[in-house]
Amino acid sequence: MNKIKAVLFDYDGVMTLDKSGSDSVCNFISAKMGIDKTFFKNEYRKFNNDLSDGKITHIDIWEKLCENTGKQIPLSVLYDSFINTPIDVKMHDFVLKIKNQNIITGLITDNKADRIDYIDKKHDLGKYYDIIAVSGKLGYGKYCDKIFLYVLEKLNVKPEECIFIDNQENNLIIPDKLGFNTLYYDDETRDLCKLKNEIENLGISL
Repeated sequence: MNKIKAVLFDYDGVMTLDKSGSDSVCNFISAKMGIDKTFFKNEYRKFNNDLSDGKITHIDIWEKLCENTGKQIPLSVLYDSFINTPIDVKMHDFVLKIKNQNIITGLITDNKADRIDYIDKKHDLGKYYDIIAVSGKLGYGKYCDKIFLYVLEKLNVKPEECIFIDNQENNLIIPDKLGFNTLYYDDETRDLCKLKNEIENLGISL
């Protein structure tokens, strides 16, 4: 068995309590503005792929989104939705525990660049991760191998020396093919003890 040098995490659904970043944004804004949650999610998600790939920004789509929803939503409410993302404190403590074992930790996320920037300012993500790879900054996400190859190159590690954890099984297909050790994290049960055991079975003593 190769020695594990890096443990890499998805963000939303793993490090946060909502299944996706879109859920966090839409749940907050719909509650704050009194908009039907399902309706707002459907309108927001029309822009989701281009936002996550960095082709457009929230500022680019905000006027159109307000028009589509019939609400003048201040941008400040959007930014509040970013920093009010419900984080999983126990998972963040768990990452620090891994990091304290002299293991590289990283974040690989399909996400909007501005959202992660706001979250970073609030929670100091650099305290937890040695690398943060965001699709909205790179221009590609976990649907192709580029984001994983980018992380491998930056960290100077091999796929078999890495563990990648995600709450969506389809996001594990490509890294698995590349040779990563992949682990599925169920965002419903949030069984941290199970995840700890799975990581230990791959050679990290926690």
